[in-house]
Parts: sequence; C-alpha cells; structure tokens
Amino acid sequence: MAGSGHVTRLDPPAGIGGGEIAVEYGEVSADVARKLNIRFNQTPAHITAVNKRRALALVPEVEFGETEVSAVLDGEAGAIGRSAKFLVGKKLAGNLHPVTNPAFDPSDGSLFVTRSGSRGEHVPISLFRYGPEGTLVEFSGDIVNPTSIAFDSDGRMFVTSRLDGVVYRVSSLKEVVAFASELGVATGLAINRFGEMFVGDRGGTIYRINEIGEAKAWAQHEPSVSAYHLAFGPDEALYVTGPTASSFDSITRFDEEGVPEVFFRGLGRPQGLAFDREGNVYVAASLRGRRGIVRISPNGKEAGIVVSGMNLVGLAFSSRGEMVVASNDAVYSLPLEIYGSLLR
Repeated sequence: MAGSGHVTRLDPPAGIGGGEIAVEYGEVSADVARKLNIRFNQTPAHITAVNKRRALALVPEVEFGETEVSAVLDGEAGAIGRSAKFLVGKKLAGNLHPVTNPAFDPSDGSLFVTRSGSRGEHVPISLFRYGPEGTLVEFSGDIVNPTSIAFDSDGRMFVTSRLDGVVYRVSSLKEVVAFASELGVATGLAINRFGEMFVGDRGGTIYRINEIGEAKAWAQHEPSVSAYHLAFGPDEALYVTGPTASSFDSITRFDEEGVPEVFFRGLGRPQGLAFDREGNVYVAASLRGRRGIVRISPNGKEAGIVVSGMNLVGLAFSSRGEMVVASNDAVYSLPLEIYGSLLR
C-alpha cells in the first residue's frame, strides 16, 4: 500500500502527558493494525483504540519540546513509515490546585496560580508566583479558597474567594484587602475596558462591580456544579462557562445589557476560557469525547482541540506567544506562538 504506516497527521499536534491524541497514518492491513504500536521518540504510548488508518494514544511522560511520533510493529525497533512532530508541554510547577485560569502580571510577565484547596480548607500558602527567572515562590496565604485571578488596566491584581464571597485586591507587597463582598460563591472574574469588574456567583448571578467596590446583580445564568468562568471577547461581550450535569454544555455570550445568547454548544465540562487576537476563543473542555483545550472560531461555527490534556481547568497567554495550561494540580507551558487578546 502506498504510504502504508507513514504518520500523516496528529490531532491535536500538541499536548501534555496523559492527553489523548489521534495518530493518523497510511492505511495498513488488519493484521498489521493488530500489531501496531505508537512511540514518542523511543517511549511507547498506551493505545486506547486502533484501526487500519488511525490509532488513539495517550501521550506518555516524555521530555518537553518537539518529539517524533511514529508507528512501529511488535518486536521491531524501527518505524514502519515516516514520523510526525508533536509538541509536548513543559511542566512549570506541580503540587498546586488551580480551579480556573492562571493569570500573567502585565508588569513583569510573572504567572500567578492558586492552591485553592477543598471548600473551607485553609492551606498555608494559597497563592503562588512563577517568575520570569523560572522559579515558583510562595506569595500569600491570606485568601481561603482563591479561585479566579485578574489584573486591571493599572496592573492591580484581584482574586475571588469562593468561600466568603469576596473579591480581594492584592498588592505587589502582598497586602490583601477586601474590595467587594456579599457575592455568593464568587468564582469567575473579568474586567471590561471601562475598568468595571464582573464576578460570577455559581449559584446563578453575575455581579457588576464599580471602581469603589459597589456590586449590583447584572445578569442571571444557569447554576453551575463547580464554578463560573468569565472572559471578555474582542467584541466587548462577556463570555461565560459554567459546567452543569449535562455533557452538552455551552459557552454563553452576554451583550453589554446583560442579555444572553448561546455562542457555542456541545462541550463537556467547559471551564476556563481566553481569547486570542484574532477573536478565537480557547476553553478547557471536552469535545466529542476528547479532553483538552478547544479552539472555537470567532463566529462560533468551527471547533477543534489544539492541546490535548486531562483534568485541564484553564489557560492563559503570555506576551511571548506562550500558552500556559492549568490542570487540577499543575501548570504547563507550550510555545504555540498564539497571542492573547489585549482585553482582559
């Protein structure tokens, strides 16, 4: 068979250990398919399904960077055809507990991420800073159950607590001050171009908060089993995810008046989301049964997984075109040359 065994496509072409990818290859016989293995460089991958033209494989724990993915046969050392390149994310830090997007400090490019803990759990250090020098340092333990992090146009950091329903302002000197309160189970947080803050109470309310911390109920949304996740798009609308018991959840778009409409439906457990400069939205979710970072076109018509990974809860884009993805215990970096929207 012409091209038999040549790896022709990896879907997606990037991911982290444990993520599932589709490895497509030139058609092989049924006998060859039964003996087929997938390797990342020389490391074998666990195959979850295989046929004459495609195998589903789990990304093994291998060194970060580009790796060669090839199809081999049982007992043979060499590949049966050409390989393809796959980008493996670099683990920046573990032993964390993010529950939504991490966030980059616009002043110096530092990455902030949480160890949120279970509801009511007061861990010694709940907020961490991963600096440009490449080290994770303890930043603060003053916020219980920190959930969402956002920076305003002046570079001030705000953090929600889903335990006490408060948004805290956190200074570079690690001073923590309550900014807005009585926000229910405060989870998602986003700031619009006017500096107004929006906070999602997963019980069903989205609050609008002015510059002095006064909060008013702005919109209602279906309650979530875990958290709301908020992001402003280039169209200045607010986009919201909130996982429910359904396996066919949606991203909801709220216009400036708080009127909702479904932007995209068909996601499993959608969580943190972010926009690139072209208006594509990226969301940690499952799509057609496979988990990772899903990219959805600006018109909401096209969707596909661009990064494979399990237990992903959020993502953020650096000023260098790096995508950082957060699982429920670690953060990873992938140099994908995707630049985030200039809106927060």
